[in-house]
Amino acid sequence: MNDLLARLDHVTRRFGDVTALDDVSLDIRPGQIMGMLGPNGAGKSTLLTLVQGLRRASSGTVELFGGSPQDARNRRLLGCTPQATALPETLKVGEVVDFVGAHFESPVPRAELLAEFGLTELARKQTGALSGGQKRRLSVALAFVGRPKLVLLDEPTTGLDVDARRVLWDAIRSQHDRGATVVITSHYLEEIEQLAERVVVIDRGRVLEDDSLGNVLGRVSLRRLTLESDFTAAIGELPGVVGLETGPAGLSTLYSQDSDALVARLVTSGIPFRNLSVRGATLEEAFLTLTERETV
Repeated sequence: MNDLLARLDHVTRRFGDVTALDDVSLDIRPGQIMGMLGPNGAGKSTLLTLVQGLRRASSGTVELFGGSPQDARNRRLLGCTPQATALPETLKVGEVVDFVGAHFESPVPRAELLAEFGLTELARKQTGALSGGQKRRLSVALAFVGRPKLVLLDEPTTGLDVDARRVLWDAIRSQHDRGATVVITSHYLEEIEQLAERVVVIDRGRVLEDDSLGNVLGRVSLRRLTLESDFTAAIGELPGVVGLETGPAGLSTLYSQDSDALVARLVTSGIPFRNLSVRGATLEEAFLTLTERETV
């Protein structure tokens, strides 16, 4: 237990009649990038605010570095970037980095931090003149300025283009390699696949899965089959089809737990089809399968 960075033990958080978290137990240990997935309203952001000490649990226990998240001493090794971030508009980017860094004993040097997060050219620009994506990059960089042991990133690349997202991914990996444990929530499921070693799936305030990325994907074993046929309805009735999407010109996408068995049934059924392709599940498809199973 001594190596835990944060811990939730049977935590429930209610807002009036709404239960945002429902009996959640979760340990955050050093050395991982943990991806947290779930639809809007699943409870991801609420969980992070409890760890940050911004809210208290309605019941259960939340610990940060072995103590209460409400104790400022336990937050000194914590970095975070919330979904909405306010920056002092008249200060320049470099000044903001220096100001935040001054609160820590051994901050990352300004030039080093700005270079790693692709912000060097913006150092003399006022934050009020930054684009939304530039502000987002700066906010994520500030989460790492104090060399934290644990960093909580809530939707860190929202509003960024593909190139800017990849710059942040590289920076997050570099910070992780230097010792930071990172918890990241994201709507970009590719992002979780690119970064995470551990995946926690949350829906309706409950943890549905908590395992390695490979094990989560392997356990759902979802396969995606695309084909063209004039008999889509009949194909959708075949045993083993757990999802069906139809497109133009007879194009169909099937989802199955056992693609080999489904292809065999398709061939023996005599239903005409063409241009069949099969591939593994993406994390998005795995996530949808997990949440759909929970509601059955």
